[in-house]
Amino acid sequence: MFKLKENNTTVKTELLAGLTTFLTMVYIVVVNPIILADAGVPIDQVFMATIISAIIGTLWMAFMANYPIAIAPGMGLNAYFTYAVVLGSNGTIDYVTAFATVFVAGFIFIGLSLTSFREKLITAIPANLKLAITAGIGLFIAFIGLRMSGIVVANEANLVGLGDLSSSAVLLTLFGLAITVVLMALNVHGALFLGMVATSIVASITGHLKIEGIIARPHLPEGILVWNPITAIGDVISYGLYGVVFSFILVTLFDTTGTMIGVAKQAGLMKGDTLPRARHALLADSVATTVGSMFGTSPTTAYIESSAGVAAGGRTGLTTLTVAVLFMIASFFGPLVASLSGVTAITSPALIIVGSLMIGAVKNIEWDKFDEAFPAFLVILTMPLTSSIATGIALGFISYPLMKIVKGRAREVHPLLYLFAVLFVIQLVFLPH
Repeated sequence: MFKLKENNTTVKTELLAGLTTFLTMVYIVVVNPIILADAGVPIDQVFMATIISAIIGTLWMAFMANYPIAIAPGMGLNAYFTYAVVLGSNGTIDYVTAFATVFVAGFIFIGLSLTSFREKLITAIPANLKLAITAGIGLFIAFIGLRMSGIVVANEANLVGLGDLSSSAVLLTLFGLAITVVLMALNVHGALFLGMVATSIVASITGHLKIEGIIARPHLPEGILVWNPITAIGDVISYGLYGVVFSFILVTLFDTTGTMIGVAKQAGLMKGDTLPRARHALLADSVATTVGSMFGTSPTTAYIESSAGVAAGGRTGLTTLTVAVLFMIASFFGPLVASLSGVTAITSPALIIVGSLMIGAVKNIEWDKFDEAFPAFLVILTMPLTSSIATGIALGFISYPLMKIVKGRAREVHPLLYLFAVLFVIQLVFLPH
């Protein structure tokens, strides 16, 4: 089924690769519930929704595409969901309505994945804007990690300032950050997860963490949250959430496609510049996003941590099947995750470090070309300052065509980008955002 001989691998190698990938990305089952809990979603609900979406997307990748690339809710979009869409609405939009936007985005994403439009859209967006979006999200989630931990606090003089570094919560965060950074520097697989384990142990010893339970039968306290497409579309129209839907689609589009190509190249699975079975692979995150939103989680994406499994020898869907099985086992540890969620110092270091990895994309931006650099700069700057991925994308997409027109290079801009620019102007000026 997985064509192990054709891909020059063995069952033992694939199982080890699956375990490696799982350990590098399992932090999401703790971090995702904590972030979405700020939007009011019950911890148990998000925990199970995270696992359900990861299992569905990863199994799809295993059986339909036969690739060693795991799927789970993406970092950055979970923060955008909570802090920009729900909390940013000042009580106007609740989390169920926000999940409706993810549900709609998922359906659109499935449609795009079934056609060639997804590839055309990727081609239409300038490379420098794609890089800027990744870097901007990195700053956004790193800032959230700093704020959650208390390292950065509100300041009347200039909005933000340094927190109390002598407080026990901040010291615990700094300990976790130091341990994780050292493990990352030593290229230890699962460094983020191991850092969280070490911080949890210290938090337990110091009295910050009180574990009420460890294992329980998996359950969804609120059942299915979104299931009717007509109602979901109606919510998007009623609240004018077109920009939110577009942001979910756009960011997931770049994130997933870029990750798949990168990991596939590393594994030697590319055929020239093409990705075999690309349509099946691209459907994995689309389906997982749609199903995940029904149960209560933000959009899913392909995980760059899959590269750790590839480095361990993973080449087929048996690697991702192993990841899915391990997520199934993890579903029984809901009470432990609920206990960990009360200590932000356990997860804040992961947010900061993931942000630092994403900001690395800036090195490939063409800073010596002002008409390319300034729109990218706007995207990177405004995402963390406005706490909105959508606003950052909008300003980048509006300024880029304008810069090219001024330079007399309007024909270099894809027609779709002009369309997006007009839509974003309408959204920013006339619609709620």
